[in-house]
Amino acid sequence: MFTQLGALPYRHVLTMPTEPSAVRTARETAEQALVEWGISLRHPVVDPALLILSELVTNAVRHTAALSPQVTVVYAASPDRLTFAVHDRHPYRPALYEAVTRAGTGGLATVMELVLALDGTAVVRADADGHGKAVWITLPL
Repeated sequence: MFTQLGALPYRHVLTMPTEPSAVRTARETAEQALVEWGISLRHPVVDPALLILSELVTNAVRHTAALSPQVTVVYAASPDRLTFAVHDRHPYRPALYEAVTRAGTGGLATVMELVLALDGTAVVRADADGHGKAVWITLPL
C-alpha cells in the first residue's frame, strides 16, 4: 500500500459503507486515534487535517459510491508526522496539484491549499488492478 507505512508506529484502518455517515465516522475515528496516540487535538495541524480528511471522504461519498460500495481510511502517525489515506474502488484519479490552479474545483482545491500551507504532501496511488485508488496525505507535526 504505502512503502513507508511500516515505519510509522501508530496505525489504524477503518472500512465503512460509502454513504454520508462515513464522513462523521472517519472524523470521529481520527480524533479517537489521535488521542490514543498522544497527539493533542489542540495541535495546530489537527483541525486542518480533520478538514482534509472530511473533504476526501465527502468526495468519495459523492463521486465514487456507484462503483465503490465501501471506502477505507488508513490512519498512521509518528512523533513527527501524520499520514492518512482515503481509498475507494473508483478508477478516476484526480490531479491533486492541478486542483489549486483550477477555478471552481471546490473541496479538492481546499484540500490541496491546506496540504501546501502545512508543508505536507499529497499523492494518488492507483490500485494494482487499476480499478481503485487511494489519496495519501502526509503532514508534519
